[in-house]
Order: sequence, then structure tokens, then C-alpha cells
Amino acid sequence: MKKIFILAAMAGFSMTTFAADQAAAMDIAKKNGCLACHALDKKMVGPAWNDIGKKYAGDTAAAEQLAVKVKKGSKGVWGPVPMPPNATVKAADIETMVKFILTLK
Repeated sequence: MKKIFILAAMAGFSMTTFAADQAAAMDIAKKNGCLACHALDKKMVGPAWNDIGKKYAGDTAAAEQLAVKVKKGSKGVWGPVPMPPNATVKAADIETMVKFILTLK
């Protein structure tokens, strides 16, 4: 019985952490205009965050690579429309968004 309770508590903690991480990432994205081109679950001008998470799942270098792409811009990975540089977005904010995106699969 204790094992079931502990597992249930851990699952609840994970869901709470996920929700908090999602809220933080979405707040940062709203504040910095990211949602003008990206959505969580559908392609807009740029890819859906879910699709980015799937593409980079299991790639240990992905967090660093994506942070650079967000900061400096990117082109040709998801189609012909380039992502402009986001030089004014704080590194910690980029890290928060990228960390959350990489949890999506």
C-alpha cells in the first residue's frame, strides 16, 4: 500500500512540476513575442513546440543547440521561413523555454 501511495504522490508531483514548467515557459514566450510564430500544439509560421520536442527527443546536445538557435536565429530546419534572432531574450528565459520544449514528445 505504501508503494502505491508513493508512486501516486510522485506522479502528482510530476504533473504539478510539468504544469509549473509549462506556465513559466508560456509566460516567457508571451512576454517575448514567441507565440506570434509558435504554438504548443500546431504549426504556425514556425513549428509547434510539440514537434520540436519530438524531433530532438533523446538528443543530449539539443538543449544547447536550441538555445543558440533561439538567441541567434535559425533558417532551413523547418522550412523556408527563417526564425529571427532573439538577442534581447535573457539566457535564463531561453533555458526555461527550451527545457520545457524538450519535455514534449
